[in-house]
Amino acid sequence: MKRRTLLSASAALGATVSLGVGAAPAGAAPSDQLPSRAEVLAAMARVNDYWIGTHANPGDNGWARATYFSGNMAHYRLTRDARYLNYAVAWAEQNGYNLIGGAATRFADNHCAGQVYLDLYQELGGASKIAVIEDSLTRMVNSTKRDDWWWVDALHMAMPPFARLGALRGNTNYWLAMYQLYHHTKRLQLDTAGRATGLYSEATPLWYRDNGYAIDGPQQFSSNGLPMYWSRGNGWAVAAHAKVLQWIPLSNKRGPEYANTLRSMAAALAPLQRSDGFWNSNLGDPAHFGGPETTGTAFHAYGIAYGIRTGLLDRAAYLPIVARAWNGMLATAVRADGFLGYCQPVGAAPAPTDASQTADYGVGAFLLAGTEIAALTA
Repeated sequence: MKRRTLLSASAALGATVSLGVGAAPAGAAPSDQLPSRAEVLAAMARVNDYWIGTHANPGDNGWARATYFSGNMAHYRLTRDARYLNYAVAWAEQNGYNLIGGAATRFADNHCAGQVYLDLYQELGGASKIAVIEDSLTRMVNSTKRDDWWWVDALHMAMPPFARLGALRGNTNYWLAMYQLYHHTKRLQLDTAGRATGLYSEATPLWYRDNGYAIDGPQQFSSNGLPMYWSRGNGWAVAAHAKVLQWIPLSNKRGPEYANTLRSMAAALAPLQRSDGFWNSNLGDPAHFGGPETTGTAFHAYGIAYGIRTGLLDRAAYLPIVARAWNGMLATAVRADGFLGYCQPVGAAPAPTDASQTADYGVGAFLLAGTEIAALTA
């Protein structure tokens, strides 16, 4: 549960990382032109093959590894390389196609594995692959409780399987329940004073990680007195909207809201991109742990690239942003052997990162971004 503990240590770290110290200057500006499709595929293979080669045990079914496998399955669908599918099958079988907490769980993190089970069901069939995730989400649909998702990460973990099951079963009750849960997080989540403010700031428009970081929350400001908009937290939101829009048409009553929120976030993120292609760990303060951070950057690139590909975002305006993000990650975060660095560790707020830090969810985000970027190349 350490992920759910607000990082009180961030205040102490902030005291030593002042405006002039620790704010890493942006590196050389990367190209705003996309590489060739072959080059994108080669970079993806290098990173994914390194991960698989150094992780013979595919791991547990928690949110972090499930996020990796979501990216791995996207990579498989792009390349049809059986190694990636086989690795995912080994992971799913090792975990019995189950969820942490079983079908009774309502905790969004536990539902993230269901995204991959649904991917495998699409590829291989077998109703048992999705029996637990379907049972779990159906229980939530059939209840009236709609305040489960109190942190922004939950949107990425749980919205995609709700959206996909609704499409798979032709049952819009999944979409309705998902929207009600989403709406509570976005608009009705209580702040620390008990007011229904939600986690989405219309003014920015970005998301607070949870009500501790919202206006009047105890962690409202960085050490420099600026707002706390966690990059990866907003990345979770960007990715959630992109994944949901793959299954919910714009003709659906709520489709335009998801699309417009993705558009608004992309517009907010564009001017916050660093000259080296990355986004800071804190989007609200360029000097608060200023420096490259891969996980948020990869998720932002994924969502914006998805928006370009599907016509939600203007290609001329946003393609250079995606290109700089991808080229920046290749120049700074991807080692020659495929190790992916500058991945902020598990947490709930902005934090320092360095080249030695990698993470399964970071690799997953990179692969998701690469899959969408490959579709934009000539």
